[in-house]
Amino acid sequence: MLNFFKIFTKGEKLKIWRISGIKIALLATLAVLIIFYIDPDFLYLLELKTLDLRFLTRGTISTSEKVVLVTIDEKSLDELGRWPWPRTVMARLLDILTLYKPKVIGLDLVWAEPDQNSELKILQAMAQKIKDFQIKNSELENYLNQALAMADHDRMLAQAVANSPRAILGYFFLFSSAESSGQEKHSDNLSTLSAYNLVKYSSPPAQGAYVFEAENIQMNIPVISTAAQGAGFFNIFPDRDGTVRWAPLVIKYAGKYFCPLSLAVLQKFLDGPPLGLQLAEFGVEKVSLGEISIPVNEEGRLLINYCGPPKTFPHYSITDILHGRIPKENFQDKIVLIGATAIGIYDMRVTPFSQVFPGIEIHANIIDTILKQQFLYRPNWVTIFDIINIITVGVILGLILPKTKAIWGTINAGLLFILFPLAAYYLFKYKGIWINMVYPLANIILTNLALTVYRYLTEEKEKKKIRGAFQYYLSPAVVEQILKDPEKLKLGGEKKELTVLFSDIRGFTSFSEQMSPENLVKFLNEYLSRMTDIIFKYAGLLDKYMGDAIMAIWGAPLEQPDHPLRACYTALDMVAELRTWREKWRDQGMPVLNIGVGINTGPMVVGNMGSEKRFDYTVMGDSVNLASRLEGLNKLYGTSIIISEFTYSFVQGEILGRELDLVRVKGKDQPVRIYELLARSSAATSEQRELVQEFQAGLTAYQNRQWSKAEAIWKNILQKFPGDEPSKLYVERCRMLMQNPPPPDWDGVYSVTTK
Repeated sequence: MLNFFKIFTKGEKLKIWRISGIKIALLATLAVLIIFYIDPDFLYLLELKTLDLRFLTRGTISTSEKVVLVTIDEKSLDELGRWPWPRTVMARLLDILTLYKPKVIGLDLVWAEPDQNSELKILQAMAQKIKDFQIKNSELENYLNQALAMADHDRMLAQAVANSPRAILGYFFLFSSAESSGQEKHSDNLSTLSAYNLVKYSSPPAQGAYVFEAENIQMNIPVISTAAQGAGFFNIFPDRDGTVRWAPLVIKYAGKYFCPLSLAVLQKFLDGPPLGLQLAEFGVEKVSLGEISIPVNEEGRLLINYCGPPKTFPHYSITDILHGRIPKENFQDKIVLIGATAIGIYDMRVTPFSQVFPGIEIHANIIDTILKQQFLYRPNWVTIFDIINIITVGVILGLILPKTKAIWGTINAGLLFILFPLAAYYLFKYKGIWINMVYPLANIILTNLALTVYRYLTEEKEKKKIRGAFQYYLSPAVVEQILKDPEKLKLGGEKKELTVLFSDIRGFTSFSEQMSPENLVKFLNEYLSRMTDIIFKYAGLLDKYMGDAIMAIWGAPLEQPDHPLRACYTALDMVAELRTWREKWRDQGMPVLNIGVGINTGPMVVGNMGSEKRFDYTVMGDSVNLASRLEGLNKLYGTSIIISEFTYSFVQGEILGRELDLVRVKGKDQPVRIYELLARSSAATSEQRELVQEFQAGLTAYQNRQWSKAEAIWKNILQKFPGDEPSKLYVERCRMLMQNPPPPDWDGVYSVTTK
């Protein structure tokens, strides 16, 4: 019994350690959970990008219609001059806006230094001199006092702020010694700043809870700051990737807790409900504005629910307001925010919706988020939810994938990969909850990958090799042949005698200009599909498309002893197919198109060429270039298919062709004899054979310098075949040569000067 127990225990241990699909899935899940705990920067930033994608997918949402922006924009800079403007301009703006009766005015601006007005300095110096010289003149004193008041722009702005019972100023905190260096420590005038009315601590240790704490503060000058109803900071802290997604709602300075401009403005707009702050040992537990509870993280930051891209909120140019171009009803009972949107003022931030987003509009989004109470949440319990999601997808894949075929396993994993982001997006859009997408998706990828490798190593060793390298430019038969020898897919090449074909649509540029882009794409797709089918019919390799041009190869990678003939048959079928297709075009009122085909046979380098990451199976060499040149010669001779003497020597018994010329193409010294491919020998008509015979007679006379005889022969051909373009060409040549005979050593070669 004891021995049996030992054997059973040993068997159970072996069973436990035996590898299975579910165990591999759980190991992959454990690895993802460890990475989730570490949370490396690049994955955190990737998660932030998925949050941005959720914003972009959701798109624009409606605003509360309570917030409008008064902007220092390019139009204002053009009309009022470059920033900063005289403070009298802003004073006049505030006076006008006050008359329009907004509920509150928030200024995303700070005047930290006295106005550098030279007139004021001169008047102050004059007043001092009058005082020093004890000059007693009441009229002079009154005039001087009036002039001083008019020149004191700071006091005029302060007066405008004081006259508006609705103005909330902005300021910003400094957090580093470098920022604070040279700055005077401000501890007075803090009473003018908007602070939290109610601060509670969950426990005594909470008094030391982490909150953003500033080293110094950059305020408005006292004469302006003391005139306002309140002030809020406008510091914004971007995430590690430079994008602003969160807004700090509390900063500690000099033992007090201060609120941002957005909350100070909202407090004024809502008629002064108390600002509440509750601190716990871990950080900020709660922020409230009257009855509104605002969800924040432990640092006291609010996740901004952006309404949309720039200009989602109404924008009004300052210059338009100053010139009375905007109805006052647009501002009545609204929250008016004043700030810069001109790019040159450098108050631009990156947000999920835009790389160039005005800072003032970020404050508008913060206000709107709180005002509508349309919050986004990332509560503490979401972390537990994320862990559950990671485990769940791992278990699901571990149970399903090992029991299905590889293709179905991948499909199931792909469905899960699609469904999870859809669920995350649903929670974001309709519930305002941000759950982690990166780690569950990473677990789907890792688990599927691990199980795929496991399946390959244990269950699928004998299956066929992966297809794909040539499936788009080779016929299936050739692909099957290559799969038997994967070495052909390696980088590098070998020199072989092959046949290459180039084709091109004549007059395609002018033809394409007459078509809409949609019809042009449809036409090209149909044309290229038909031509490619013909290439595959003769087991050719489609090298590439070049717009409307096609390049194809025969003889590689599959050995084809008859590769020149295959290329010729392909060209003939392409022209025949085009001829059939032209009937449809003619019925549709489209112009008649022709193609030109060039074919050459010769030595060339063939193989995979490129980099380790991206390469193409192609050919290179002079023989390839010659085929391309021959294709272009069709324009000169008015033909459809031109083949070289090298190709013709292989196929002359199987096809009917006529010798066209002895040419020297551009860039080459050696002349090449070229032929027009007319038909298969078995399908050639008596008229075609007669044409070839008579044309050859004319060509013989031409090469023997018998210009008159050659001209007569070609004129006779044109009487029988009026549309024969090569004969027309040679009639013109004969006339030119009779008028300007070539030198005695003329070899009959025609030099082509263009490609």
